[in-house]
Amino acid sequence: MTGNKTILRALAGEALEVPPIWMMRQAGRYLPEYKATRAQAGDFLSLCYNPELACEVTLQPIRRYGFDAAILFADILLVPQALGADLWFVTGEGPRLSTVTTQADFDKLGPVADIHETLSPIYQTVRLLTDALPRETTLIGFAGAPWTVATYMIAGQGTKDQGPAHALKAENVALFEALLERITLATIEYLSAQVDAGAEVVKIFDSWAGSLKGADFERYSLEPARQITAALKARHPGIPIIGFPREAGEKYVGFAKATGVDCVALDNSVAPEWAAANVQVDGCVQGNLASHHMVTGGQALVDETRAIVKAFSKGPHIFNLGHGITPDANPDNVQLMIDTVREG
Repeated sequence: MTGNKTILRALAGEALEVPPIWMMRQAGRYLPEYKATRAQAGDFLSLCYNPELACEVTLQPIRRYGFDAAILFADILLVPQALGADLWFVTGEGPRLSTVTTQADFDKLGPVADIHETLSPIYQTVRLLTDALPRETTLIGFAGAPWTVATYMIAGQGTKDQGPAHALKAENVALFEALLERITLATIEYLSAQVDAGAEVVKIFDSWAGSLKGADFERYSLEPARQITAALKARHPGIPIIGFPREAGEKYVGFAKATGVDCVALDNSVAPEWAAANVQVDGCVQGNLASHHMVTGGQALVDETRAIVKAFSKGPHIFNLGHGITPDANPDNVQLMIDTVREG
């Protein structure tokens, strides 16, 4: 099945001479063609829920750059919306949601079985991409990890320190854990439906994993990732899964073995040499160029890209950024990164 799809070969444990490459948020505001399609859609959420236009923006960076993978264009907060939370986006500020901080709020959420009614356009996007992508390009589906999604549902927006979620965890752990369980079960169904529609890999984004300390990391980041991974692999034997417990630091060590994921995505706060010695020993890793290089470019981009490729060259590696590309990035710097990876 892996055939000539380099991403799938790396995920299966093969060390390739040239690492396959894709980029978090590769369909995004740094591209003029994305901005034009988003304007056509009207707003961000309308773009997510329009299969034809979501397919188009997913394909744009593939046409422009020939990345080895396309990642479904969607948002991690579609799951809370599908569970019954109100979701809207404030221009220039980001997402806003109705909050879940009391039992009454939680009781207003819908059952997991009902999420597909809202999310069916996303599955149609996946089906369109399955038909439209070049034969050598791997299609990646994704969802937010339960902890990260919960931080938004509890606070009603993104927060610097995830304080409201930590507060609820301390004050009403039963409610906090019930919310996490609902998100976990919904995420399993959502990702499973993406695989049914044609996703060849899925990625679990735990963007705020780093704010969980001590046993909380194992309980609320690692354990949900393990549950989601086990459920998906039971339903879809052989489906590769990428876990991304961002800013986990030392907790990256052993994460793959403990959760069952096939690949650990690394942020740029860890040195590639350290990660090669401590994380890549368990299998494929992804990362981890700092996204600011996509803004600044130049020789520093080339040098750091080469250093990362070299550090991970002895084992399976997928080249990526350490976090998503930012809207102020220069598209020419993306090409420079790709050329450096592929040509040395």
